[in-house]
Amino acid sequence: MKANRTISVIGLGYVGLPVAMAFGKVCKTIGFDINPVRIHELKNLHDRTGEISQKDLQDANILFSDSIEALVKADFHIVAVPTPVDAANQPDLSLMKKASETVGKALKKGDIVVFESTVYPGATEEVCVPVLERISGLRCGIDFKVGYSPERINPGDKEHTFPNIIKVVSALDAETLEIIAQVYGSVVTAGVYRVKSIKIAEAAKVIENTQRDLNIALMNELALIFDRMGIDTNEVLDAAGTKWNFLKFKPGLVGGHCIGVDPYYLTHKAEQIGYIPQVILAGRRINNGMGKFVAQRAVKEMIQAGHHILGSTVTLLGLTYKEDCPDVRNTRVVDIITELLDYGVNVQVHDPHADPADAMYEYGISLISVDQLKPAAAVIVAVAHQLYRDWPVINLLRLLGRNPVLIDVKGIYNKAEAESAGMRVWRL
Repeated sequence: MKANRTISVIGLGYVGLPVAMAFGKVCKTIGFDINPVRIHELKNLHDRTGEISQKDLQDANILFSDSIEALVKADFHIVAVPTPVDAANQPDLSLMKKASETVGKALKKGDIVVFESTVYPGATEEVCVPVLERISGLRCGIDFKVGYSPERINPGDKEHTFPNIIKVVSALDAETLEIIAQVYGSVVTAGVYRVKSIKIAEAAKVIENTQRDLNIALMNELALIFDRMGIDTNEVLDAAGTKWNFLKFKPGLVGGHCIGVDPYYLTHKAEQIGYIPQVILAGRRINNGMGKFVAQRAVKEMIQAGHHILGSTVTLLGLTYKEDCPDVRNTRVVDIITELLDYGVNVQVHDPHADPADAMYEYGISLISVDQLKPAAAVIVAVAHQLYRDWPVINLLRLLGRNPVLIDVKGIYNKAEAESAGMRVWRL
């Protein structure tokens, strides 16, 4: 099999576009997405995710297309589509299957297909390969080869970018593994790490975020315990953090398309083979309940400050699943909003990064500009956007009425300073 390859990237979201950009700097690359609006935007040098600059898009040697005919020109296909969970927290591989169908229509003898999307161990060979074979009429391992290289993109992170993160690579056989390693090695300066099987690479990916999920779940459980004791969790963690080997995780809302999703792929497969996970699912239950807990704690603080809850107004700062990122997918901030609405509270939401159209489409939430916010009984700072971090306490006071309450979910403000300004402060 030849080593010089023409690259295509299928799925141009938070993962796929940076991958396509990296290859587009060194060779002609085909960037494919089924969304014609997305293709139109990229052709006009606009990235709605905010990850890629206009200049970088202009300089990259990428053919953006939603046409399968364009994919036929490539012989090394990288699939980077989302793998969410459904309402019952079961893996939803529908986009992976559709992407496999798309690639199958363009597949030729000698092609290599590499999947980057998060899946459970075995999914590439058990789910995707049969689709590729059925649509293309070709045989995997004979006519075409497959591999798996887990994505490690961190949206909004300008330091740990695609070329700067070690790339784990795997394949069906040793020859294909070397080709995949060479292809990725041409753009990933941090180097590649070869593993013996596709299942090992799939498992490595799914436990990376499962580990983070469980560490945060521990911090969240500690926050629940210390709150009942009247102890500030942030101060406890600052003290414990003085020990050299203490892991500095913090409590918080765990959403997004990785940490809050990936563990369910592993537990799904575990249950299929007859093992019922205990620790992983317990961590998921704790993390999924934190939005409701924050809302309930906010209501208690408002009552203690002398506010009537029914019909009161709460301003919620931040809707995205993480700071300084426009992505609202699977944000757990909506759990706070839902619980407050159940109490009869009027909730107004501000976010400097979220797309108003996305907020409305995904959750039916209208984003409000700062100058249109009504004076509120409480402000809940749910996301640590840099804008909010830079705000002096007086900016928060301007958003509040009498007996002001500040719910600082991420602990980004000086508690003593806020209390000195007259606010009742609670931190997760």
